[in-house]
Amino acid sequence: MSDKGLITITPDALPRETCAQIVGYIRESNGLRPGQVGGGVYPELKHSRDITITGNPEWQQVEEALNMAMLGSLIRYLREYPQTLISPLMLQQPGPDGKLRRLSAEDMVAKDDAGIIELVRACLRPAGINLQWYRADEGGYPYWHCEQYPRDASCETLHRHLLWTLYLNDEFEEGETEFMYQDRKIKPQTGSLLIAPAGFTHTHRGNRPKGGDKFIATSWILFQRAEVLYGQA
Repeated sequence: MSDKGLITITPDALPRETCAQIVGYIRESNGLRPGQVGGGVYPELKHSRDITITGNPEWQQVEEALNMAMLGSLIRYLREYPQTLISPLMLQQPGPDGKLRRLSAEDMVAKDDAGIIELVRACLRPAGINLQWYRADEGGYPYWHCEQYPRDASCETLHRHLLWTLYLNDEFEEGETEFMYQDRKIKPQTGSLLIAPAGFTHTHRGNRPKGGDKFIATSWILFQRAEVLYGQA
């Protein structure tokens, strides 16, 4: 099911039982830290307990399951919005005659899953996954924000192309992901996965959950770095 404004929701991207297991792991983890925003820990902007699982062998299976859920949703997203890759990259592939030709939106839609995955691997890369725990009636990310900002010399935060969030539970009221310019509130549903652009056009916030704790997994889909896309100068 897709929403207006380049926001898509994939229901049941991850089974409820798997989501419940991950919630249990988060509750038991001794690696939780105060949630950070780009500039550090500011609980008045974001109040959560987080753990980044990428690269941690104890969380490898969870990371793989989340990335597979993201990939399935991303394939659907690229079919619905093929300009996601075509507009910024002016993609070319060999045609039947062996000569390079520009890909069109119709070409993207016509590709099978394997063909889209090939493009994804060539053009995009996953970022680290962050698991977040927002306690009932106090946690939240009320600050209106986007996901791109010039943080450091590596420019990794400027390589963020899409954001994604997988809702691990829904036993609470409110707690929506709210998008400012789209005037939309996305109600969490266990196992559903949200994808949206990372830039200021999709400024958003995480509303406070009421009556129950909220758990999510979240990350970004990044462009490959220039040296990978275009080779060394």
